[in-house]
Amino acid sequence: MKNTLLFLVFCFSFFTGKAKESTTLTFFGWSDQHVKTDGNVSKLMPFVQAMNTMPGTPFPERLGGKVDTPSFVIGAGDVTEWPTNAAMRAYDGLLNNTLKWKAYDVLGNHDDGGFAFSPTMINWLKKRHGGLSYAFEQAGVKFIALWSKFNPRGKPFQPLTKEALSYLREQLKATPSGQPVVLFTHLCHDAMTNRDELVEAVGDANVILVLGGHYHYSSVNKYRGLNFVQLPSPKSKFTEFTVLRISSNRLVAIPYDFVKKEWILGARKSLDISIKR
Repeated sequence: MKNTLLFLVFCFSFFTGKAKESTTLTFFGWSDQHVKTDGNVSKLMPFVQAMNTMPGTPFPERLGGKVDTPSFVIGAGDVTEWPTNAAMRAYDGLLNNTLKWKAYDVLGNHDDGGFAFSPTMINWLKKRHGGLSYAFEQAGVKFIALWSKFNPRGKPFQPLTKEALSYLREQLKATPSGQPVVLFTHLCHDAMTNRDELVEAVGDANVILVLGGHYHYSSVNKYRGLNFVQLPSPKSKFTEFTVLRISSNRLVAIPYDFVKKEWILGARKSLDISIKR
């Protein structure tokens, strides 16, 4: 009986371990949608339709395989040009009725109204995700959304707030050692003035990626061991969103131009690295 139990435990550990190893997580990313105050989302529709039809698209030859069905779409803030009820309802409707995949957003500097403060988008996000900063897990990866209050009197480049960094420390403290973590916030690498404080807050945690927006174009940077990917915006001249794939030992993040039907490659545009998972 004892030997049978040991055998069953071994089989369970073996097969669940293999399942964990083979789990591949795919998701998409975009930012700075800037829905107009009248709720016009016509410029966003081609991006959403492209995301909806992206699964099955072949990856670049050096990566191999095809794009899997995404688990969700991440948005890195500035959902609205200014947070009117019309803009909020239009974006909410877009996510609920048109986008096929679940969406996780964080707010940006436009979304609280700045000098003309409005709680519309703040209330929307709290209702949708339970807080302005929040966390969730998918396929063994922990995702942490960091909301950082933007000072409208300041410059476009600003620090992550103490409150955001405090939330990050609390979440990482509660995260099992070695678990891969992805952060997403509105400020991108080039706009974040206290990256050293972010590195110190991360400490020994296995943060494999930091996603941001704010500057509207796609880019990739690395700072003191942290990988930063800036997500593209529909408000820019580019027709791109980013496809991300996390496998057992590899992280890929590549923008895709859905009008030209081509991947955007290059050291400052795409990311392809080994990770611990």
